Amino acid sequence: MADLTQQLQEQVLQARAQGQKLNIVGGGTKVFLGRAADPEAGTLSLAGHTGIVEYHPVELVMTVRAGTPIQDIEAALEEQGQALHFEPPRLGAASTIGGTLACNLSGPARPWSGSIRDQVLGIRLLNGKGEHLRFGGQVMKNVAGYDVSRLQAGAMGTLGVITEISLKVMPSPAATLTLVQDMAMDEAIAYMNRRAGEPKPLSGACWLDGRVYLRLSGARTAVEATAEQWGGEVLADGEDFWQRLRDLRHDFFADADAPLWRFSVNSTAPTPPLNGRWLIDWAGAQRWYLGRATLADLAPLAREAGGQVSLFRGGDRSGEVMHPQPEPLRAIQRRLKHAFDPDALFNPGRLYTWL
Repeated sequence: MADLTQQLQEQVLQARAQGQKLNIVGGGTKVFLGRAADPEAGTLSLAGHTGIVEYHPVELVMTVRAGTPIQDIEAALEEQGQALHFEPPRLGAASTIGGTLACNLSGPARPWSGSIRDQVLGIRLLNGKGEHLRFGGQVMKNVAGYDVSRLQAGAMGTLGVITEISLKVMPSPAATLTLVQDMAMDEAIAYMNRRAGEPKPLSGACWLDGRVYLRLSGARTAVEATAEQWGGEVLADGEDFWQRLRDLRHDFFADADAPLWRFSVNSTAPTPPLNGRWLIDWAGAQRWYLGRATLADLAPLAREAGGQVSLFRGGDRSGEVMHPQPEPLRAIQRRLKHAFDPDALFNPGRLYTWL
């Protein structure tokens, strides 16, 4: 555990004085996300900025430094029978909570338990002037007005250096069980959405390689009663299945160099007619596609399906990798960038070429 706030602040001030850009890095497990980092920029590392600042199990709140590994946070929560219900992906042992928020990553339970963005109560942030600012707090009533804390979700570090995060935590479910059935992809999308509309303890719905997987989590009586009603084969290693899905360790994700596209769309939308492999998660709202394509080809298909698409991993990362934004949104993002980082020090071009 170490508080490196002063050193980080000094490095930001020095970089600003020298006109040097900075690439923000935590555990280094998500460097493949977004566009390629600027090779001429310096490195601002939060890897040593770790530790649980405050933890109140009764109040279901934890405050941690941004460089704290997720596995350390989850170990502390497990001792109290609690967990992060947005299931942060561990893309490596060094995956940090700050990087998870900056990249807005959430696991298979996201449609039912919310995203990391929904669990953030407050943050501390170093802006481009080297000022250490506090936004939000440690209870929901603090989250009012312009919610800067949640604005950091998916900003990829372009709006500042997150130093501290306060999060909601929740009790771990008493029981968990996974049901499996053979099913075609389009049939599975309709089936998962139908099940998601029922008042049952569903916490995961995924389709992969001709099989649909439904996870039930909650009170043991509710889980067992639902499993009996819905039917299907009980997966013996269900917990391992969802962990590998959460951490992108399934065989589907094995080729790290292959272009991996992430569609975030209407959960009931038909799957775009593309050659390649699909993995459907979030009951249809998140769809992973392995195939050769361009953003220009896929963006119209994503819009037609009510959402967006991005090149998540692999492929050519020299151009745009995020879904195109209309000019009014670009203007807002540029103004936000200038407000938080007037000299454009942080993660230049990491999110978009124009930001």
